[in-house]
Amino acid sequence: KGVFNALVDDPVSYVNAPLLAKERGVETKLTTKAENTDYRSLVRIQLDTTTGERVVIGGTVAGPRQIEKIAEVDGTEIDVQIGKNHAFFQYDDRPGVIGIVGRIMGEAGVNIDTMQVGLVPKTKKAIMVLALNQPVPSAAITSIAKEIGATAARAVTFED
Repeated sequence: KGVFNALVDDPVSYVNAPLLAKERGVETKLTTKAENTDYRSLVRIQLDTTTGERVVIGGTVAGPRQIEKIAEVDGTEIDVQIGKNHAFFQYDDRPGVIGIVGRIMGEAGVNIDTMQVGLVPKTKKAIMVLALNQPVPSAAITSIAKEIGATAARAVTFED
């Protein structure tokens, strides 16, 4: 429902969201696991890009106010409130990366509302997710990716 709210003009409900997905060639699957104690509910979306890259994002709602959050990226735990503008980076974990990202975002005039870094299990890689107050210029994403040696860098803006 949340994904299609940003993509279609018509009202989206929990009832018609599966039909909208099917009409657009999106495969859906419901899996339940009683042993999962981390989340009451978790929705995973798998995206296959035109370059052959596969990205899996997990989201949930948390707390009594049901705040929508990104809970995982490619199996790495993250806790970032979903907003309109985000940036994602994957890189080799090392000191100073947060400072580099902050500096370049500041130079671009983009305020970081929230930043979360998660360590990729059993590796020395990290995934950084930022919630931002405005769209990020592509030059800033490119500059950050180059300076931190990112293996993946992407800006995402959800339309109203």
